[in-house]
Amino acid sequence: MLFRLPACAAPALLAAAASLSAAQGRAAPAPGNPVPNPSFEAGGPGGPAGWAPSRWTGEGTFELASPGRTGERCVAIRSASGADVSWQATVPVRILSRYRLAGWIRTEGVDVAKGGRGALFNIHDLQPVATPAVAGTSGWTRVEVEFDTGLHDSILLNCLLGGWGEVTGAAWYDDVMLELLSTPEFEPGLVIDAGAVGEPISKFIYGQFIEHLGRCIYGGIWAEMLEDRKFFFAVGAAESPWRARGEPGSVRMATDSPFTGAQTPEIALPGGGGAAGIVQGGLGLVAGREYVGRIWLAGDPGAGEVEIALVWGDAPAARDAVRAPAPGPDYARTELWFTPGATTDFGRLEVRAAGTGAFRVGAVSLMPADNVHGLRADTLALLRELDAPIYRWPGGNFVSGYDWRDGIGDRDRRPPRKNPAWRGIEPNDFGLDEFLAFCRELGTEPYIALNSGLGEVESAVDELRYANDPPDSPLGQLRAANGHPAPYGVHFWGIGNEMYGDWQLGHMPLAEYVQKHNRFAAALRAADPSIELVGVGAVGPWSETMLTACAEHMDLLSEHFYRGEAPGLIAHVAQIPEAVRAIAAVHRRYRETLPSLAGRAIRIALDEWNYWYGPAEYGEIGTRYFLKDALGIAAGLQEYARNSDLYFMANYAQTVNVIGCIKTTKTAAAFDPPGLVLSLYRRQFGVLPVATTCAPPLDAMAALTADGRVLTIGVVNPTREAVELPLSLAGAALAGPGTVWRIAGDDPQASNTPGEPPGVVVEEEPFAGPLDRLAVAPCGVTLFALDLE
Repeated sequence: MLFRLPACAAPALLAAAASLSAAQGRAAPAPGNPVPNPSFEAGGPGGPAGWAPSRWTGEGTFELASPGRTGERCVAIRSASGADVSWQATVPVRILSRYRLAGWIRTEGVDVAKGGRGALFNIHDLQPVATPAVAGTSGWTRVEVEFDTGLHDSILLNCLLGGWGEVTGAAWYDDVMLELLSTPEFEPGLVIDAGAVGEPISKFIYGQFIEHLGRCIYGGIWAEMLEDRKFFFAVGAAESPWRARGEPGSVRMATDSPFTGAQTPEIALPGGGGAAGIVQGGLGLVAGREYVGRIWLAGDPGAGEVEIALVWGDAPAARDAVRAPAPGPDYARTELWFTPGATTDFGRLEVRAAGTGAFRVGAVSLMPADNVHGLRADTLALLRELDAPIYRWPGGNFVSGYDWRDGIGDRDRRPPRKNPAWRGIEPNDFGLDEFLAFCRELGTEPYIALNSGLGEVESAVDELRYANDPPDSPLGQLRAANGHPAPYGVHFWGIGNEMYGDWQLGHMPLAEYVQKHNRFAAALRAADPSIELVGVGAVGPWSETMLTACAEHMDLLSEHFYRGEAPGLIAHVAQIPEAVRAIAAVHRRYRETLPSLAGRAIRIALDEWNYWYGPAEYGEIGTRYFLKDALGIAAGLQEYARNSDLYFMANYAQTVNVIGCIKTTKTAAAFDPPGLVLSLYRRQFGVLPVATTCAPPLDAMAALTADGRVLTIGVVNPTREAVELPLSLAGAALAGPGTVWRIAGDDPQASNTPGEPPGVVVEEEPFAGPLDRLAVAPCGVTLFALDLE
């Protein structure tokens, strides 16, 4: 029998913890004030020790002022033009506890006419916790506020001038106090009822999302090594990776009859035995590895043979060359093959001739010979381990300016374009046919997002027909002419991406968009009634209106969320399951209150979700992830399992390099820690969720395998202490043997770098018992698979 599991055990556990605390009496507050340098007497570089300026809007000046209210110093903030700025400090706190924040503020001419509150103390990551604001001109005034920490183990405390709007004037802050009022006491414990089984967990919650952005596809999934291989930019321009070799002015960009796009480089040869050409450097080469490619050349026969060389050093012998026949008036293709004799990240490809006249280079390609249908072999191996059951493509913001026809046909003749949503150039090498070949290679389901931004219904229907129509239809014939006679049978289609946002190309008011969505849906279903359609959602008025006006015209509703870096390990980890839980709670309310959903279950496709913060180490939005992020992703997967009746699909964004779980260099690839979690849970976590409760801050969830013979238990421990977790199991009995996997470590900032020994790994060992207590690793994810009697 199936039961609907609680949306999440956490709220009930918080209540239980509070009840336990009340029954046992309030725990004695810890002595001392955890605020660093609370009276600002200790100086530091650029200000008081433990504090730093933080700016949101406007301009302000920050001072370590004198005298203070009680000592020699205090801090001050001034703004003549208006500001929302603060002195900020990170303060450790206890979870599930109640505190009082108090301090003293003095003001001079603080004006709130621009909409800010004034001068106050607030907690940045626990909005709207804030003291009363002080404005105008006042002497030292004491302000305070009480608050509960929830699962926050660290907070960002602000001495704030502004507050949700800008203010002018000056304010002084001193003697900040954080007082612990109460904290619960409870023993950790895990309770599982294997007889209370929820809706099966959809395999599609382990989906992925890839977009034409940064190095997700080009430089990550796709094996092409050359940038701007079709010469969107002029050779020698600052944006171009190509440089001229020869006399000044030897290369011009010809716009008459270009090979593809708007221009093609033409190289004028000096004659007399002198050479000229073009070169691209910065290529990653591995000694002894074979590389293949092709080049399209045309020009004057007097140009003679054209040498195409792969170069790995400065010595004359550090090159491997192919000689193409003297060009003619029509473009001809020459195959390339090279084997470098040394490993380098600074290889280069040179194209040059030493005859007379001129020659043109239409397009050039270079890939490792072990590429699989154009896919990087090392990345592909990790994608196989990931085993994602569905991939969303091609965007993302990219799709709202994408013409799918640019990405079909002869790959070398496809026009290069400026990426419509992001930086860089879209060469259109990875189009619809390549994406579907990618899916076929991985044995995964394609999920194609359609352009409902700048795109129109007719183009979307044509794209659907190109993918799914029989080979004797007009679009099927085009597909067959491009080498793919059999229909692809793409089942999942998304109508647009984030059309609620003004950053989206083609954004329009909601009232207009629901009509556009319905036109798309009607036309698409008329073309292929078998498909499933995903509408654009965003919890709040947008999702509610879509579910009201478009319920008959969608099968799933998309939602997205990203979270940044939170102070404190527990709080950082908790962000992901809290977001999953919050979206589910809103959709439960929709089901209860919207007449349009009566008798109709439109489930959620959370087709973008992840952390998003930190420097771009791996290209555009190429952030590095850490062990602490892996813990949050595991907790998110467990929250999907708790809400298995609502979540049909989730697509981790964006798989490779771009906020991705796989990172690549020029010659290597590796899982970031979240990738290890996604792969582990996809392969080992059960599919039938069962009722599970666990005392915080641990996050635990259990599920049975499809045959009901194995109980899997995932436990996320966002603390630095190992835990012996008492287990109470009802509805089944453990037989004894089993397996345990751990992704854990001493350092929450542990990470992996391609080509280097990993800092985070999956450890596997037999489960040694005892059966009533589970050993949970600190700062880690522990997954148990236990045989049942």
